[in-house]
Amino acid sequence: MKLFLQRYFLGAFVIVTVLHLCAIVFHYEDGRFFTKPLLMPLLAAAVFNTATSLNRNIIIVALLFSFAGDCFLMFDYINPSFFIFGLLSFLLTHVLYIFYFLKLKESNPSIFKTNIWLLVLVLGYGFALLYLLFPHLGSLTLPVIVYAIIICSMLLAALHIYNSVSKTTACFFVTGATLFVVSDSLLAINKFMHPFNLASFLIMLTYCAAQYFIVKGFLLNQKA
Repeated sequence: MKLFLQRYFLGAFVIVTVLHLCAIVFHYEDGRFFTKPLLMPLLAAAVFNTATSLNRNIIIVALLFSFAGDCFLMFDYINPSFFIFGLLSFLLTHVLYIFYFLKLKESNPSIFKTNIWLLVLVLGYGFALLYLLFPHLGSLTLPVIVYAIIICSMLLAALHIYNSVSKTTACFFVTGATLFVVSDSLLAINKFMHPFNLASFLIMLTYCAAQYFIVKGFLLNQKA
């Protein structure tokens, strides 16, 4: 029964994601406001239908913080403070994902021991992104720097445990973490540097895919 419910809620998430992306493409604002708040609760429901554990609770709370972030960012055009609240919500999401990844048992050496270039690549990307954004951040300079450090740390944490879980699970985790970095990077570029065509579509596409892959990785690891 729990497996059926997991598949049901994951399938519902995919359907709502497609509807949300269509609403973005066709500029159907009412549709966007209806579908966006449904996304993370559907993933949280899929996670809920697993055996009770601290790891399950960590992922659920992370998704609920993402839900809060989604809701805050829907209204940042009304009050800039909502953007700060959204930033904080997603910051907590990433902190929880870091905690979850590092909590997984390390049965093999970290991938960084043989692939130090991955560490350099992630850190280099973070510095490069901040370098581009820095002249445009204004009063949000410090919060954005902290956020960039945390999200890059989340990707590094996913890479760190790559060799300690199954290859399929590891690919889901790393792909999800990478897509989350891409999504947040697109959001930052669109907000602070200059808006670009299809920004909302690409941000939500990579964001939804990121959350889906992380949740799939969690579900697979629970079965292992």
